[in-house]
Amino acid sequence: MSAPRTEAVVHAIAADASDEIAKLREKVEFLMSERVTPAVSAVAAEMGSAAAVARDTVRAQSDRFEGAVKEQPFLAIGLAALAGFVAGTLFKR
Repeated sequence: MSAPRTEAVVHAIAADASDEIAKLREKVEFLMSERVTPAVSAVAAEMGSAAAVARDTVRAQSDRFEGAVKEQPFLAIGLAALAGFVAGTLFKR
């Protein structure tokens, strides 16, 4: 093979590779826009819903706990002291 012919073959192979890369890029862009983006959006919506449910649950439990403390303050103080004693004993070891 001569040098000019070798260059022509190399250029042809490079052009084919560039065409294949362009086709692959188009396929990836299509898949991203048609499949991945909607899937990510759906997951984000689910996460938002789950976060809202968790927030509402925590608020409701917090309100219940606050009500129990207001109804029985001495019991709350006693339980807090007991928890502190147990934690101190465990961490002391």
